[in-house]
Amino acid sequence: MTDGPHIPFSPNPRYPDPAVETLHPSFGALRLFSASVEQLASGCRWAEGPQWFADHRCLLWSDIPNNRILRWDDASGHVTTFRAPSNNANGLARDRQGRLLACEHLTRRVTRTEPDGGITVLADAFEGARLNSPNDIVCTRSGDIWFTDPSFGIHGWWEGAPAAQERPHAVYRIDAATGALHCLMDDLAAPNGLAFSPDESVLYVVESRATPNRLIWAWDVSPGGRLSNKRLHIDADGAGALDGMAVDAAGNLWCGFGTDGRPGAPAEGLDGVRIFDRDGRPIGHVHLPERCANVCFGGVNRNRLFMAASHSLYALYVNVQGAG
Repeated sequence: MTDGPHIPFSPNPRYPDPAVETLHPSFGALRLFSASVEQLASGCRWAEGPQWFADHRCLLWSDIPNNRILRWDDASGHVTTFRAPSNNANGLARDRQGRLLACEHLTRRVTRTEPDGGITVLADAFEGARLNSPNDIVCTRSGDIWFTDPSFGIHGWWEGAPAAQERPHAVYRIDAATGALHCLMDDLAAPNGLAFSPDESVLYVVESRATPNRLIWAWDVSPGGRLSNKRLHIDADGAGALDGMAVDAAGNLWCGFGTDGRPGAPAEGLDGVRIFDRDGRPIGHVHLPERCANVCFGGVNRNRLFMAASHSLYALYVNVQGAG
């Protein structure tokens, strides 16, 4: 990997790792005191969208500006290119049949990779207008596919290509039974990361351009995929920028976090992963030398947190599994 800066990193030799900070005593049950943050790869330009493939014991993640999806092999530790060009892919997920789902900025679409390597377009327009640049994606137990659609990929040449915005920023659902695309909301400023509670009764969405603070909203989800009871779940309170997130089996949110560059915002000490309990209280922080964009759980026992952070991929074993 030579397409971007390589960030020097050495695992902390002492336990417990001071990079794993407890903000509330309840976080003590989630951390392993004999586990430290590891750097698995570096050399990206903007790492995003990690997705674990248990059957292959590997992790895929996106390097958006370099127009590629990378693959880290758990058995060998080797990094290879899985797909290039990737159409500036961002968020990745798997459907119920194990197929790769990808949000592509350049083509402004959501795709599925078939077992023979073919590409099926699942969504690229709504009501006659092109999508903006699908960003993050989740597949539920029912097989429905949910994704966010801000306009980051059409702002310039860095993560896609300049284009006119034809649709409001929105969150969509692709119905597993019919393939129909439904717009669930279009009132958030740049909806970004999304995740479900372990029982999939609650949807969380990051509003990454909310002002003055970055926010996470929550909705109740009906069995038919309808949303109700919108409420503010987390307010970053000017302390940092929220991005992608993952939920563990206990309902805690592990959120990509970092400085947001706004005047008056703290300049240091925020990069990494901020952990919130199911009530929205900050309980822990994993400090990284780079701003973290997105996370997922994986590993043989689903107790390894993978963190896509700017130029690098990091990992940390924890004392909880990702939501199944």
